[in-house]
Amino acid sequence: MARTDRTASSRQLAALWSIATGVSLCASSIRRRLLQCGLRARTPLYRIPLTHDHRRLRLQWANQHRDWRADWQHVVFSDESRFNLWYHDGRIRVRRYAGERHLPECIIERHSGRTPGVMVWGAIAYHRRSQLLRIVGNLNSNRYIREVLQPEAVPFLQSLPGAVFQQDNARPHTARIVKSFFAAQQVQLLPWPACSPDMSPIEHVWDVIGRRLARDPRPVASADELWTPVWSLTFCIPPELVCK
Repeated sequence: MARTDRTASSRQLAALWSIATGVSLCASSIRRRLLQCGLRARTPLYRIPLTHDHRRLRLQWANQHRDWRADWQHVVFSDESRFNLWYHDGRIRVRRYAGERHLPECIIERHSGRTPGVMVWGAIAYHRRSQLLRIVGNLNSNRYIREVLQPEAVPFLQSLPGAVFQQDNARPHTARIVKSFFAAQQVQLLPWPACSPDMSPIEHVWDVIGRRLARDPRPVASADELWTPVWSLTFCIPPELVCK
């Protein structure tokens, strides 16, 4: 039963066992037996929902770039990220054996949703990083050009000879006006598969910042208060980590 429904709680499993066998077991007995079998309740791995075409295009992109070596040193990876005032996972846990973290039945799809926090934009290149920009409100294509590309992204690219710009396929990034802007500025773009922000190495930078924020015991009551440690932590990340 626990392997059929990985997210079932011990109470739910006890109820299912009682219905199936007519024998009553308490939740603690269920938990003890599952632990003896090596099935531990763990925080699940979350992923973006992907269709068959999304997976095919991601694999195709990976195969096309698998022989790149020094080429990656010219790529500027960019992205927006959101840091929330708090994180709540609904206390969902999955029961799995050691080594099963990436099994499909042990992964939960995560859909985007708005929660209170700070939205930022940043970019990284080989041994370098851009300024961290705070984005307040919804980012549309006009704001993307006016507040991100013109003041920060393009100057950052121009400081790196032969730079290639990576961005995901979010709607503000791919609007016609943005494409025209890139053409006018002679920005070379790295093709990117749809629904694949997680493939960018800048996600590791966001993860480092998020984990360091989680270890900070000081309470944060507003987005304005959160912005200060987010900004500070960004500049505490050594260039060696960015290079990796």
